[in-house]
Amino acid sequence: QVQLVESGGGLVQAGDSLTLSCAASGRTFSNLAVGWFRQAPGKEREFVGSINWTGAVTRYADSVKGRFTSSRDNVRSTVYLHMNSLKPEDTAVYYCAAAGLEYSTSTSYDPRVYDFWGQGTQVTVSS
Repeated sequence: QVQLVESGGGLVQAGDSLTLSCAASGRTFSNLAVGWFRQAPGKEREFVGSINWTGAVTRYADSVKGRFTSSRDNVRSTVYLHMNSLKPEDTAVYYCAAAGLEYSTSTSYDPRVYDFWGQGTQVTVSS
């Protein structure tokens, strides 16, 4: 089992930056790839970005490309989502999810790839 805990959400203004953290425990973290998803009220959950086991390969949704980046610290068993130039449409609950050997960057947008999910953290961007 893997436990994931997101943190770092909050209320910010448009144009601000925010960094989310996803702390993992329960399994060798360097064997896990991590995806970020978000869900706004009344909307489907959507893929935001992903990062592979080493942190060398990332993928982002078009809606956040150029504004969001993900990094990881395998010593601290933590993945980060750095969000810049935030927009009101980025308002959502953000989730991190972990996957093992079944992970592939090409399918990292698919939530079915991930076996473990965090509880989510709210990000609200005011205009």
